Amino acid sequence: MVRKTQLSNGIRIVTEKMPGVHSVSTGIWVNLGSRDEEPHEQGITHFIEHMLFKGTAQRSALDIAKALDAVGGFANAFTSKENLCVHAKVLDTHLDLVVDVLMDIFLHSLFAEEEIEKERQVVVQEINMIEDSPEDLVHILFQQHFWKDHPLGAPIYGTPESVLALNRSKIMDFLGRRLAPQAVLVAAAGNVDHEAFVDLVAPHVAFLNHTRQPPRRQPPQMFPHYTLLPKDLEQVHICLGFPGCSHGDPQRFACHVVNVVLGNSMSSRLFQEVREKRALAYSIYSFVNSHEDTGLMGVYAAVAPEDVTETLDVITAEMDAVRRDAITASELSAAREYLKGSMYLNAESTDARMNRLAKNEFVFGRHVPLEEVEEAIDAVTVEDVRAWFAQHYQPENTAVMLLGPVESGAHGMAAA
Repeated sequence: MVRKTQLSNGIRIVTEKMPGVHSVSTGIWVNLGSRDEEPHEQGITHFIEHMLFKGTAQRSALDIAKALDAVGGFANAFTSKENLCVHAKVLDTHLDLVVDVLMDIFLHSLFAEEEIEKERQVVVQEINMIEDSPEDLVHILFQQHFWKDHPLGAPIYGTPESVLALNRSKIMDFLGRRLAPQAVLVAAAGNVDHEAFVDLVAPHVAFLNHTRQPPRRQPPQMFPHYTLLPKDLEQVHICLGFPGCSHGDPQRFACHVVNVVLGNSMSSRLFQEVREKRALAYSIYSFVNSHEDTGLMGVYAAVAPEDVTETLDVITAEMDAVRRDAITASELSAAREYLKGSMYLNAESTDARMNRLAKNEFVFGRHVPLEEVEEAIDAVTVEDVRAWFAQHYQPENTAVMLLGPVESGAHGMAAA
């Protein structure tokens, strides 16, 4: 059962009781992410996420870790383009403790200058680590070009320069301007009683009574491009993409069906054609990145330099076939079952349920039952898929990026 309470200051509390489990997953969410940063603030939301575990007036960083370890709990945090979340999972008997700890770090972190100085170096090392992972790097660079000059294109973690420029004054100023109670949501899923959970949470957040409108987000414009990025690597990492579906797009299920058929499963067209039949790549897949008001659908592959042209030809041929001829009835049926199976298997996790509660509340303002999603998936037709793909995939409006030893292996393709 899903229940929701909105406090007088606008903070929402949403819970889902899951029979038969002995754990509770809890998250404090803020509808605030890297796309809400100004250019000079890049990476600040992600940096704040790091700092939340560095000590409060009541607990040191070690105290925070010990408090959760002592009850077998797990705590973490993450930043996305649109959300910041600090979350934990514990046995239901320790829910009061985890709420107290999470609220303490969320509301009373010190952001001490000496800790900020140390964490700046940690985040810079995180950036360097991503630079050494070409698969991650090509996706990040691709989005920078795809959403050119829009905050959605900026890397979540910022740049070394922007991170090294952060200090306590900038952090507190950002939180003072951006943290609105209306953007805060507390979610819990598992063996949890809604009223008791509200009683645990509400006293902690009662003082947050300032009125402030959350930042207004502007939808981005997509920029087609063909970009070669030389880098000393063994493989060429290919990323191409075109407009996808937003979180709330009424046609999003057609988008996800075609993603499964095209490259998001082992039986998909691209996996079978590129890897199994031609042995061009070990890693080949399609993906969908959805946001509040826009989305990106794309394909990634890593291949030998001499195989770039053939791989791109195969990828575009398969996409042209879907746009022209649609998918088959058997592919549609299999994709439907794949999506429903993934959804219901994830639903057995308290973490996944807690995440789902928050995202549905942010996107739709309500709980969306699994059965409603299943009906929407089953309602997708072959023609729905063809129409969606034909509308969104236009070869002349597709962006392509090649990262790696592209001087010799890709110049012929670039010239073509």
